[in-house]
Amino acid sequence: MLNFFCKSFDELSQKELHDSFLLRSEVFVVEQNCVYQDVDGKDPYALHVLGKNKQNKVIAYARILPKGHAYFSFVAIGRVVISQEYRGKRLGHDLVQFSIEQATKKHKESLIKISAQSHLIPFYNSHGFQADGKEYLEDGIPHTAMILST
Repeated sequence: MLNFFCKSFDELSQKELHDSFLLRSEVFVVEQNCVYQDVDGKDPYALHVLGKNKQNKVIAYARILPKGHAYFSFVAIGRVVISQEYRGKRLGHDLVQFSIEQATKKHKESLIKISAQSHLIPFYNSHGFQADGKEYLEDGIPHTAMILST
């Protein structure tokens, strides 16, 4: 069981910020062997979704960017990640659902777009996202743009 929190950049504690960057780096840079600029200057504008375990450790994370910071006409949910040791327990579904709820609550009347790793299309389909366009490479990994159907 995870406790989910949604915080602005300024509301994050130093430990939460550190643990979020650590988790993102462990998965996206090390595990997926992808060299890219994770700390991209967008975090100060984002809402940060943290999933913490009973020991108060961040083991799930996503960020929500307002219109204009990732896509001109869409709110973006990105950096969706679950610690490797906690995968396979449906926590990703909880994380995505909570993120959608927070994005909808904070950015009323805005459509949500994601850049999904293509192998996760069925996962995101189960949350109402539909593919939008052709597959493309992002940081050397096949991705597909997806929009949450309303």
